[in-house]
Amino acid sequence: MRGEIGSHEIEIAADVRRGVARLTRRLRAERAAGALSVNKIMVLGHLYREGPSTPGEVAAAEGQQPQSLTRVFADLERDGLLTRRRSEQDRRESVLEITPAGREEMERDMAERDAWLAATVAGLTEAEADLLGVAGRLLSRIASAPSPSPSAAGRDAALTPGTATQPS
Repeated sequence: MRGEIGSHEIEIAADVRRGVARLTRRLRAERAAGALSVNKIMVLGHLYREGPSTPGEVAAAEGQQPQSLTRVFADLERDGLLTRRRSEQDRRESVLEITPAGREEMERDMAERDAWLAATVAGLTEAEADLLGVAGRLLSRIASAPSPSPSAAGRDAALTPGTATQPS
């Protein structure tokens, strides 16, 4: 690892940021009409990946305040896509868990976006497709990397897969 930040790294960082932002917008646009909102998919996605979590854990991992997701949690619970139960460790706190219907909705949403992306990748050369696969793995590694600033330590813990406190 080089560890040095120069104009070349800044240029690459800007290219990656712009590319990720454009791809994110495009994948969002490719979702079916009437699909769940981005916030609902974000919450279900967290529970799908990390398992049962408190509202605070979900919010922290997604860079939001728990109160800003209260309505999202309630809507998903009403629609049968997540359940809420009291924490065994702290009866004042609730634990959210994705339901089989929520898991199905999440998998359907991912499959729709994956289908568009796979069709697009099929138009690339084999070398480009292989390079894109490597880039995807690197982006995942970058997303899991600790932040260099101490103020981001709490966010890093929330974003690191498998570190969410799980009920026993």
